[in-house]
Amino acid sequence: MPAHTTVYARTLIVLAALATVVALVALPISSTAAPARAQKLEHRLSNHVSKVAAVKHNTSQPTSLEDAARYIEAALAGEGYKVRRQEYEHDGHRVRNLEVSLINTRNNKPPRRIFIVGAHYDSACGAPSANNNDNDNDNGSGSGTAAVLELARMLKGIRLSQGTELKFVFFVNQQRPYISAEGMGSWQHARDLRTREQPVAAALNLETIGDHTSTRNSQRYLPGLEKLYPTQGNFIAFVGTVKSSEMVRKTLAAFKATSNFPAQGLVSASYVEGVTWSDHTSYNRHGYPAIMITDTAFLRYPYYHSTHDTPGKPDYRNMALMVEGLARVIEGIATPTRM
Repeated sequence: MPAHTTVYARTLIVLAALATVVALVALPISSTAAPARAQKLEHRLSNHVSKVAAVKHNTSQPTSLEDAARYIEAALAGEGYKVRRQEYEHDGHRVRNLEVSLINTRNNKPPRRIFIVGAHYDSACGAPSANNNDNDNDNGSGSGTAAVLELARMLKGIRLSQGTELKFVFFVNQQRPYISAEGMGSWQHARDLRTREQPVAAALNLETIGDHTSTRNSQRYLPGLEKLYPTQGNFIAFVGTVKSSEMVRKTLAAFKATSNFPAQGLVSASYVEGVTWSDHTSYNRHGYPAIMITDTAFLRYPYYHSTHDTPGKPDYRNMALMVEGLARVIEGIATPTRM
């Protein structure tokens, strides 16, 4: 049997095992927010996307990229966070990642475990970036950035376990020509952590999360996966390589245990199209466990890599429900006794 066929077969076996484990989790508890609070969260998400992703913003549009960065900094500062800039120069451009953190350590000791929640805020070369956080066109900075901003707001009062740090990170330069190379913001961030031997326990990367529909046959799959997943594109997916299978299993199970929002998991070989197409791969390549949380992007979103990917397209109501569920997952991860 050819090597790639063997790996693919193993992927299907892992998926079957993953489905079995998740089926054993207790029935989901509804995480639907009270109507007024849910509406406020929808509005906040929509506002963030409109501010960050209404126009192209990348190193070819430096003024717009700077505007997006300053909006994120102001939003975080407004919540009482002190924003750390990780500035670096690449290809003649000076750019920056943005980071805030919550920490619980005694006597200013370094953390024993670090959890990262991140998304990229740049776009590439052809669209406004409202939903899609991917690697060809502008699409991408809006939905993930909005969600991480709201997660930082919602979790700022979290009681972290002793020795724990929770970082919210906004990456620059995720798009081409930087993808999968050292010019990528997440690459710079992960490399810095590795150089300083920081104990990253997990990194969760939000990548294209705003498209949700119950229309039949709205969800496409790579060959061989069609019979394993729903035909409706109404779920959020927890995705990782085989090396991250345990992390996919735990986060998916935690999400299903605290939210009634539909969710699926995929563990696959790294060569499978789309599995490594985001910032989580930067952490994987520097030896840290990381996964992608996504609406599956090009396998569902009709405006993928299109000038029609505008702030009016994401489904903010379902985004709000999904973000509520993720907040509970992150709270559980950062408080290990609850996992």
